[in-house]
Amino acid sequence: MMSKASSWLPIFFLFAHLFHASHADLGTASQYNPPYTPTACFGSDATQFPSSNYFAAAGEGIWDNGAACGRQYLISCINSVLPQACKHGETIQIKIVDRARNSVSRPIREGTTMVLSNAALAAIAVPHAPSLNIDFRQV
Repeated sequence: MMSKASSWLPIFFLFAHLFHASHADLGTASQYNPPYTPTACFGSDATQFPSSNYFAAAGEGIWDNGAACGRQYLISCINSVLPQACKHGETIQIKIVDRARNSVSRPIREGTTMVLSNAALAAIAVPHAPSLNIDFRQV
């Protein structure tokens, strides 16, 4: 005979699965083109860019008065206004090197959470996607 506690166990696991805590946020991303320097974070220092060329400018929502400089995020594409633009299952790590509002090259779409380098956007979506809905998490 099952105890009362063990009879509630399957229900507990069901709710735990449905309402698990997530440490990721949802946002939007756009793209910007070279030139990428000088940046608001590191000026004209060429060593600021990761070797992968996966970097971004922070939108005002994550800029945090410059504290975003150098932060690393894992990002993936959820969807886009352009059908089938996302490369589902692709997650990349980017580094914040600039502030979107002050970047030398203007973003394709203003007001996004992050403005990705060409290489970063192409890694998670088709290169000509005007904007993306993204999942992002600071690492």
